[in-house]
Amino acid sequence: MFPSNILPDNLRNLVRLALVAALCVCGAAGARAQPPPQDDDELVRVNTNLVVLNVGVADRRGSAVTDLSRQDFAVYEDGVRQQIVSFEPATAPFSLVLLLDMSGSTLNFRQTLKQSALRFIDALGPEDRVAVVSFNRKISTLAEFTPNRRKIAFAISELAKGSGDTHLYDALRHSLELLATEGKRRKAVVVLTDGIDTEASNLDRRATAQAATNDEAVATVKPDENGSLRAVLDAADRQGVTIYPLALPSGDPRKLLPLTPQQAAVYTAARSRLTSLANRTGGRLHQINRIEDIGRLYAEVAADMRTLYSIAYQSSNSRPRDGSWRAINVEVTRPETIARARPGYYAR
Repeated sequence: MFPSNILPDNLRNLVRLALVAALCVCGAAGARAQPPPQDDDELVRVNTNLVVLNVGVADRRGSAVTDLSRQDFAVYEDGVRQQIVSFEPATAPFSLVLLLDMSGSTLNFRQTLKQSALRFIDALGPEDRVAVVSFNRKISTLAEFTPNRRKIAFAISELAKGSGDTHLYDALRHSLELLATEGKRRKAVVVLTDGIDTEASNLDRRATAQAATNDEAVATVKPDENGSLRAVLDAADRQGVTIYPLALPSGDPRKLLPLTPQQAAVYTAARSRLTSLANRTGGRLHQINRIEDIGRLYAEVAADMRTLYSIAYQSSNSRPRDGSWRAINVEVTRPETIARARPGYYAR
């Protein structure tokens, strides 16, 4: 190339324009060579072959067995044994969200609710990290994850308040988003609620508007097909989060007779969805028959969490991830013991 100081002005300008055009072309080609940006869903799906399980083991008398090692477990997906890639003993700490229903249906026993939640915190391990979230018509994070019991107690006793609608599934999704920031720690959600999510209930009422009897209305609703429930279960599957619902008696259809057909559908479907949250994630549904039982049931949840092992495996299943069900079976080599874990997941 000629030195620019010996070129005429008009030619010098043409050279400059040519250089600019060449740079633009190279930049565009470089941009085309970059892979397309991934949205959040795609980023999550990169690691969806990793399956995380919280597993409880009991002997035939029902007593927890907490001294097992990795070699004592065998995990099968669709009947094929999987290689365990990580293992946490029952003593490993948890990150958990304490999720409190502050809707209008809990106003009459709010003080008992808070005292019971404080007892639950006292029963946890010293290294467990707790976030406190309340929900009604809005979802509020009252305390970020912390092992500091004073901060947690203050959030429960002083900050949890309000009334209004029940946005249960929005609150569960929010809790799972919080847990996603806690890395590879063991994870759980403990939710105290009557289960009557406002949006889901409205859908159930519309679906059963023409039902003439309670049985007809209950049969019309398909609780597990609710989109909000399925979104929560899928998100819990991806992280291996165990959900423990404590079901308040205000949502128990057996205690609310007589019911209209629409009410029967709403309350029965709500309780069925709480059961699905527990069963699909390897937790347990605790039915609260009397408000005085809340503290005892919280203590049972804390005790149950201290008996769980965490196991992760990289699925070797070559079937397409088309939303089909993959069954999980966990076996323990020690005689006279039985394992409890979530039964499987939908491969999405």
